[in-house]
Amino acid sequence: MMTDIQNKLAILEKAKKLKLLILDVDGVLTDGRLFFDSEGNEYKSFHSRDGHGIKLLRQTGVEVAVISGRKSTSVALRMKSLGIEHVYQGHENKVAAFNEVIKKVGITPEQAAYAGDDLLDLPIMMRVGLAIAVNDANFAVKQRADWCTTLPGGLGAVREVCDLIMQAQGSFDEVLNAYLAC
Repeated sequence: MMTDIQNKLAILEKAKKLKLLILDVDGVLTDGRLFFDSEGNEYKSFHSRDGHGIKLLRQTGVEVAVISGRKSTSVALRMKSLGIEHVYQGHENKVAAFNEVIKKVGITPEQAAYAGDDLLDLPIMMRVGLAIAVNDANFAVKQRADWCTTLPGGLGAVREVCDLIMQAQGSFDEVLNAYLAC
């Protein structure tokens, strides 16, 4: 059995190799709650720190993609504002979208991480180099993840993931220093 330190080192080693971070939406980029008005319009809440983390991670050369089982205009708008080009919505079978994005980016599955929260995410999580569960994920997802965030989905978990990848790849200090130099 690995110690906590050995486990952390193994996770950082996996994160060093990443060239792509794939995110689920509902329960990862959002807190999973769905809001509808009387007209049927859907509303989602995204955390600003998650968005900033995504932008910083992309600046370091790591691509970001989104694969969601549901379709939402608000997701399309948010991903566009973050500059995310690889957006797959309405994919109940997420593996097909995963295979497509891996091919488009030109990487192996081991060079990708996936952050999920529910059973629908497990088929991809079992294929990537670093499987991540948000803190409030389903217990079966957490059991199969390489790493679990300390924060819940929609409330900073994605920023935690981005920071971990940048720290593992040695780019976090450069990002931080750019802010300290102002």
